[in-house]
Amino acid sequence: MTRRIAVISFSNLRNDPRILKQLPLLADHEVTTIGHGEAPDGVAGHIRIPDEAQAWKYPRVAVVAHRYRYAYAHNPVISFVRAHTDVGMFDAVIANDVDSAGTAAGLRPPLGFHLDLHEFAPEQNTELWRFRAFVAPFLRWQLRTFARDAASTSTVGREIAERYEREFGLHPRVVMNASPYEELTPHRTPRTIRLVHAGAALPNRRLETMIEAAGEVGFEGAPMTLDVYLTPNHPPYVKELEERAARYPNVTLHSAIPHHALISTLATYDVGVHLLAPTNYNNLVALPNKLFDFVQARLGVVIGPSPEMARIVTDHGFGAVASGFTKEDLHRELLSLTPDRVDAFKSAAHRAARILSSENQTTVWREQFGQLLS
Repeated sequence: MTRRIAVISFSNLRNDPRILKQLPLLADHEVTTIGHGEAPDGVAGHIRIPDEAQAWKYPRVAVVAHRYRYAYAHNPVISFVRAHTDVGMFDAVIANDVDSAGTAAGLRPPLGFHLDLHEFAPEQNTELWRFRAFVAPFLRWQLRTFARDAASTSTVGREIAERYEREFGLHPRVVMNASPYEELTPHRTPRTIRLVHAGAALPNRRLETMIEAAGEVGFEGAPMTLDVYLTPNHPPYVKELEERAARYPNVTLHSAIPHHALISTLATYDVGVHLLAPTNYNNLVALPNKLFDFVQARLGVVIGPSPEMARIVTDHGFGAVASGFTKEDLHRELLSLTPDRVDAFKSAAHRAARILSSENQTTVWREQFGQLLS
C-alpha cells in the first residue's frame, strides 16, 4: 500500500547525506520533503523553508524564561511548516534531529513518526556557556516532550545511542554515517606520502593542530604533504588557517570538494587525517562521514583517540590512532608512517569498504521504516 510520507529536516536537503540515504528506502511511497533548498530528486512534493528562516533562531527571551512551548511554536522554521501543513495530511513522518520532533508530533500522523537523532543534541556546543545555560535545557525539554512519542528512533553511533537510552529512555538503533560503496582499488603509496583532510572549518575542531603537525614534519625533512579542503563555515577562521598554512611549504589549503567529486578526489591521496579536538561531547564521540569517505577512497587513516572512530579503525586495521589530541601526538604518529605501512592500511580499507558502506548501514532504516509503514 502506498503511504503519504513527510521527510523533515531543517537542513539543505540536496546536500544532507542522511536525507539522501533515507529517500531511496521510501521510493514506493508518496514522499513530500520539508526543508531548505531545492527538492531532492524523485520526491512527489516539496515544502521549501525560506533561507532566512533558520531553526536555531528561537525567541531568546522565551528560552531564557523557560517558556519552552511558546519558544518552540514561535521559531520561524517551525511556524512556517505549521502554516504550510495540516494535521493528518501524512500517514507517517520521518523527522531528522530533535528540532523537528515537535513538528512531526504536531502533524499527528496515524502511523506515527520515526526520529533520526544525528548527535546527542543537549551537548552539541557545550564549550559555550550560553549553550550550557539556556539551549541545553531547552533541547532536553524537547526530547522529554516530543522525542518520547516517536514510534522508533535512530542515531549515528553506539555511545550516543546508549546515552539517549540512559537519560531519556529512548532506544535508538545505530545507523552510522557511512558512504555508498565505491568500486575502487588502492594505488601504491609513493615515497612522498600525501595526506588529506576535507571538512567544515569550525573553530571548535582546532584544525590548526593538523596543519602545524604536518607542517613541522615537513620542516624536519619527512617526505610528506598535507592538502586541506574546507567548507567556509566560519570565514574568519578560514583566514586564520590560511595564514597558518602559509608558514609551511608542504601544506596547502583548498576550497571544498564538490560532493559528486569527493571520493574520486580523495582517492588521489594516501592517508586521510582527522584529529578532532574533544571540545564537546559530540566531538569526543563523533563518527563522521569523512572517516567512511576515507575508507571508500581506499586511504589509510590517522585519527586521534576518539573512542567511536578508534574502535572502527582498530577493529578493521586501516589506520593509526594517535595517543592524544595534541600537535605533538599527531606529529609522532605522522613520523611513524612509511609507504609500506600505508599500503597495509589501504589494503585493510579495501577489505572493509563493503562492510562499512551505507548499503550495509541503511538496512536498519529499511527495517524501522517498514515496521512504521505497516
